[in-house]
Amino acid sequence: MGVGAPRRALVVCGALGGGLLLLGLVLVVVLPGLVELMITQNVQIRPNSFLFNLWKDLPIPFHFSVYFFHVLNPNAVLQGEKPVVEQRGPYVYREFREKRNITFYENGSVSFLEYRRFYFQPDLSNGTEEDYVCIPNLLVLGAAVMLEDLSAPLLIGVSAAFTFFKQKAFLNQTVGEILWGYEEGLIKFLNAFKPGFLPFTDKFGIFLNLNNTHMGRFTVNTGVRDISKVQMVENWNGLKKVSYWNSDQCNMINGTSGEIWPPFRTPSEPLEFYSTDVCRSLQLEYKEMGDFQGIPVYHYVAPKTLFANGTEYPPNEGFCPCRQSGIQNISSCQMNAPIFLSQPHFLNGDPELVEAVEGLHPNERDHDMFMDMHALTGVPMNVSVKLQLSLYIKRVPFISQTGRISPVVLPMLWFEERGMIGENIFNKYYDMVVLLPAVMGYIMYCIVGLGGCLLILTAFLLIRSKGMCCLFWNSNKGSNLQEVSEASAKKTGPSTKEKAVKLKTLRRRPCRPKAHRTADPRTHLLPHS
Repeated sequence: MGVGAPRRALVVCGALGGGLLLLGLVLVVVLPGLVELMITQNVQIRPNSFLFNLWKDLPIPFHFSVYFFHVLNPNAVLQGEKPVVEQRGPYVYREFREKRNITFYENGSVSFLEYRRFYFQPDLSNGTEEDYVCIPNLLVLGAAVMLEDLSAPLLIGVSAAFTFFKQKAFLNQTVGEILWGYEEGLIKFLNAFKPGFLPFTDKFGIFLNLNNTHMGRFTVNTGVRDISKVQMVENWNGLKKVSYWNSDQCNMINGTSGEIWPPFRTPSEPLEFYSTDVCRSLQLEYKEMGDFQGIPVYHYVAPKTLFANGTEYPPNEGFCPCRQSGIQNISSCQMNAPIFLSQPHFLNGDPELVEAVEGLHPNERDHDMFMDMHALTGVPMNVSVKLQLSLYIKRVPFISQTGRISPVVLPMLWFEERGMIGENIFNKYYDMVVLLPAVMGYIMYCIVGLGGCLLILTAFLLIRSKGMCCLFWNSNKGSNLQEVSEASAKKTGPSTKEKAVKLKTLRRRPCRPKAHRTADPRTHLLPHS
């Protein structure tokens, strides 16, 4: 019983070690698939998925910040001199997004309307909505360029209307009025003069149609049938492509609606999203690996060719007619107003643009757009989209308000939409997609290690027990052989050791001459002959 117990312990230890090692190896193979399945189930657009509420109401705190280019020398600009501007702001608004009219379809898609609301944040702003800023008057300088091909009498009539409504080339209004609208009699006149000329009724504001409105009906893939297509836009307002631009490639609606992307991304895949604000798809490219509060992320930035003209970057030829590289003419989707889109301060643009306006200081740190994304799930952790709106202004004959303005693309404002995943959502997200897989991985390797250690211990104990048995057998066998040897020596004569002693003794004795042997032993007494 004393010998059987250790053997049973060895068997149990070995079996347990082998089982744990096998289980660990199975988990090494199976666990990545389980993590992928878990992520796939939770990023699909389904009412019971983890990210559904995040996608539906977007609780990520978004902030909309506006910076104005306050014109310091408007009268000098009217005389043909270089504009001098000073950046004012930011004027920060808390942006809320909510999806309504969510409709699921049997083909694996879902449609929705996303509404946006903006609330001013005085504590985050550098100024108030009552601050006055001077920017080019879009109603005058923009309309002058739009109408310059009219006959002289009509242009004189337009100029007289500007004078009647006390409109000047430069607007000096409050921040709140410029952004969200103010009463303007000229709007009614222009709509009566040319119906449909403006999309406004009686108020004018740069972002008037942005607040408390939706961005059109998006239909996106739910990912239920193919997770690689989740969140990808299938159509916008029923359109698979727009008609603002001059090539099929530029008119394509590519990517997502700009909130979440398909999971399991690789650095070679650019990020694409369709922006209704600029009527086109934008693309960001991978730059480097990063870290966001312990979560590994891919850091994406805007390519330097984002707003390059067709000469510098041929694929952008469809967005022309173009001017200098670095600005895009978006008049075709902005009521034909001579508005140009670019990165803030003409970042990555033709140096001529910066040199034409004093007070611009482009730099990547402050003016480049970026996105930090958790590539495993496709969820952005930190986002900053920065765009600038500029107005092309010049002297238009017969419209006195344009004076002798030299042709120039004059910045009006730039804005940043910034979003960072909130603490509550971050904690839940981190626990599910980062902490849980990591803990499962640690447990998996601990099981493998424990199983391996038990097997090594079992082998060691087994070898040790066999060694003790051999030692015991050899010791018993040695004593028996000694007894047999002694008994044999008594019968057969001296042992080898005794023979050696005797031989040594004989070697110490002096040598004597040997006597000649004779046939008769008695002859040794006779002298030799």
